[in-house]
Parts: sequence; C-alpha cells; structure tokens
Amino acid sequence: MTHTLSVALAVLLIAGYGLGLLFSLKTHQEIFATSEHAEAAEPAWPLGLALGTLAVVTVLVALVSEIFVESVQEAAEKFGMSQAFVGFIVVALVGAAAEMAVAFSAARKDRLDLSVGIALGSASQIALFVAPVLVLLSYVLGPTPMDLQFWPGAVVMVLVATLVAAFITSAGRSAWFVGALLILVYGVFATTLYLLPPQVQ
Repeated sequence: MTHTLSVALAVLLIAGYGLGLLFSLKTHQEIFATSEHAEAAEPAWPLGLALGTLAVVTVLVALVSEIFVESVQEAAEKFGMSQAFVGFIVVALVGAAAEMAVAFSAARKDRLDLSVGIALGSASQIALFVAPVLVLLSYVLGPTPMDLQFWPGAVVMVLVATLVAAFITSAGRSAWFVGALLILVYGVFATTLYLLPPQVQ
C-alpha cells in the first residue's frame, strides 16, 4: 500500500511541478519579471546551444557526483557520520555549492528577490520533481522500489524549514541577523542528525 501511495503522490507532485513551470514561465511570467534590472539582462542563448550545454553539464555533474558520493562514504565511516547526516548535510552543502555561490552573488548585488528565488526554487525542485522522479525510476532501474515514507525526524525538519522559509520571505526584506538565525537553525539540524541519527530498521 505504501508503494502504491508513493507512486500516486509522485505523479501528483510532478504534475504540480509542471504546472508551476507553466505558471511562472508561460502564463504569468510578468509576475516573476523584475523591471528594474531588465536592462542589464544578457541576450538569451539559442535553444540548441542551451540544450546541448545542459546535456553535457548534466553528464559531467552525474560523473562528479558518483565520485563524490564514493569519497564521502569512506570519510563518513572514518568520522562516524550516519547516512542521514551525510545525505542531509554534507551532500546537500556540496551539491548546492554552485547555487549558493550564485545566490550569495545576487544578494551582494542587492538582488534579494533573485537570491531567495534561487534558494527556494532549488528546494521545491527537489521536493516536487527530483524525489518523485526517483520513486518512479526505482521501479525500472532500482533493485527495490523506493517510497516516500520518511522517518518522523525528517518530516519535522522539513516542516520547520518550510515554516521558517515562509516566515522569512513574507517580510520582503532581510538583515544579517536573520541570516545568522537561519544558519543557527541549520546548525541545530546538523547537530541533531550527527548526535541522534535515525535508527536503521
């Protein structure tokens, strides 16, 4: 029953992600456009070049990710890190390094809208697209089907992170102290996962 529910939810989440893309890129793109920085926008790449570059970069990222995961597994065993800590903290930080660099750069240029958009867009892409696609692909490529049943601690952390993100972004402005508090929340998650990892059943 859990696997059937996971497949149904995966399909619905992917549909929601697709509708979100349609909303932001096609039907209501004026909501997401920033007029004050429109003049500084660079010309778009030709479609063929953009798709080709995306394909090459995707393959390279997949190869580097495979090497990185193998290296991290050895380091995790040496330092006594749980798989949850490695997945939630180490892999997440290193995997999002490029996005964080762009978000930091945007924030330094006083483009808070772009910086927040990058951060939240990445998180929603993982939740609404990557995880559901992995569930569906596990039936074709994986040794065992994957489901969307997570341990309660992960659900609580995702809920807290979502509420904090909604609270922070609703104000429309920020300060260094808010950023420091966000890092402290991340530190609480990291410490909890390191010292109290989920029990493997």
